Order: sequence, then structure tokens, then C-alpha cells
Amino acid sequence: MQFIDEAIIEVRAGDGGNGSAAFRREDGVPYGGPSGGDGGNGGSIIVVADSHQSSLLDFKFKRHFRAERGEDGRNKDQYGAKGESLTLKVPVGTVIYEYDNLLVDLDTDGATFVLAQGGIGGKGNIHFATPWNQAPTHAEPGTPGEKRTLRLELKLLADVGLLGYPSVGKSTFIAAVSRARPKIADYPFTTLVPNLGVVRLSDERTFVIADIPGLIEGASQGAGLGHQFLRHVERCRVLLHIVEATFTTGPERTPLDDFNIINRELQTYAPELADKPQIVVLNKVDATDEKDVPEIQSEFAAQGVTLLAMSAATGEGVPAVLEALWKKLRPSAT
Repeated sequence: MQFIDEAIIEVRAGDGGNGSAAFRREDGVPYGGPSGGDGGNGGSIIVVADSHQSSLLDFKFKRHFRAERGEDGRNKDQYGAKGESLTLKVPVGTVIYEYDNLLVDLDTDGATFVLAQGGIGGKGNIHFATPWNQAPTHAEPGTPGEKRTLRLELKLLADVGLLGYPSVGKSTFIAAVSRARPKIADYPFTTLVPNLGVVRLSDERTFVIADIPGLIEGASQGAGLGHQFLRHVERCRVLLHIVEATFTTGPERTPLDDFNIINRELQTYAPELADKPQIVVLNKVDATDEKDVPEIQSEFAAQGVTLLAMSAATGEGVPAVLEALWKKLRPSAT
């Protein structure tokens, strides 16, 4: 299924039905007396967060949504039927804006919100009879339903978000520790959409991890895959920052430089992201000289950062990384 995490939609609630101006036929009563019923209320448009939804794909090909209009009132004091409301299902973690105004953050399964309120049915002429006007000839029209243009954004809900340059091994790592099966290849930007995986540790401990497409310098201004996917790390409680040990990209890049560049992008995009707890790990240690690893760790230590080491491909050091993540997620359990 195609992953879509942003959509623009137009919603329009149903108009209220018109009230009726009708009369009975009754002896001794002018016009037989009023008998026009009220119009029915228009249907609303409601959104609900559904854990079975994983993408905003349904809103890519259909952008216009309209609820039913309320029925008009009828003779013999009959009220019009209420218009049927329309319910839209979106993934948990969907945020909805009207222009730049936040309307709702649907961050729990089953959360609901009325996107557009249906119009109110007009009153029939039975409501306007008075001792001085026993045969009113007027009734109220129904009010129009709300109409809105909305922007939907999906921010994935995960305990751990993976950070790092393209090709540092994030996809290999999530494939090794969960059942997620992202695309893995030896060229940059193989991950074009976020992937979620469930990590299962001993003693029935679990947490959800998100593989975010690789970031590069300038990502917060749109470079590479841009900041399109930075929103997906906003909800993550802990970040796993993976750097590469093999220097396959050339001498102009070092693990410490990569680490600092990505953190600057986080700070530029949203300062609170840079303050999230991070576990930093050096990957691909199986493909580098053993004596280089302590030297790289010393460079990070000089900056006050503890650098773990692993090989996602062989599994070396991976259990220790997972336990370190668990301790960050559940500090009270240690």
C-alpha cells in the first residue's frame, strides 16, 4: 500500500431542511390551522482515529466529502428526517489544520472530532401561531452546513525513532530487530517512506520503532527528502542516532560530523527535537578496523556523548543497543 502522510480535503456538512408552511382543514379555524413541521438537521462530518488505518491514501484520490441534507418539513405536523452524518477514518496520529490553525490532534485510538457541523432544520409554521395570528403563513429555512478546507498530516506514533544519514544501516537494523521489511540496498535514500516495527525483548517487553528516511545537511530547509519526514520523529520518546564507521562516503565526512549535522537539523526544524533523549550507536563495525572504534568513541566522549558500537548486519552489539533503548524508555524499571 502506498504511504501518504499529507492530504488536503474539502468537507461540507449537510444543510438543514426547510420548515413547512402548511395547513389543516378544520372547521372554525382560519385556514384549518397551521400544520407545517420542522425541517431535519443536516448531517455532520466526523473524523475518527482508527488503529487499523496506516496511511492517508484514501484522501489522495477523493478530496471532497459531503454529508446529507436534512429533509424539509411536511404537512400534518410531520418533521423532516435528519441527514445522515459522514464518518471519515484516519490513522492514529493524524493532525488536522484549517489554514495554519490546529483543529485537533487525534493521538489516541477512537478519538473523534466534528470537522463540519450540520445545519439546523428550519421551524415549521406550527411554531408561529399566536392568538393574534392563528394562521401564520411563514416558516424558517434551514441553515447551511459548515464548509471547510482542511490539511491532514500524519505523524507516526512510535517509542523510538531512527536517525542518521542515508545508508548508515537504519533499514538493516529495523529489519534485524523486528518484522518490518524495508527496502535495503547499497545506494542512498532506499527508504522513501517511514517504516514501523515492533521490537520484542525478553520477559514480554515490547516497544515500537520507526525507521525514518535518511536526513542530510539542509533537510530542515528541504534538502534531500526535506523536512517532509522530520514530523514523524516529533512524537518519538527516544531517538536512536546511527552513525557509520566505514567512511565509505569519503574523507570529508566523519561519524562525529554526521552526528553534529543531523542534530543541527533537528534544532533548526524544531528545537524540542534536539532535546529528546538519544542513544548514539556506531554501525558497521564489522567492516572497519577494530582499532578505529575506540578512537571514534573517544571523539564522541570528548563531546560528552556515550557511543555504543554494533553491526546490524551480523547482530554484534545489537542486544546491548536494544537494552539501552529500553532503559531510556522505562527508566523506573531499571
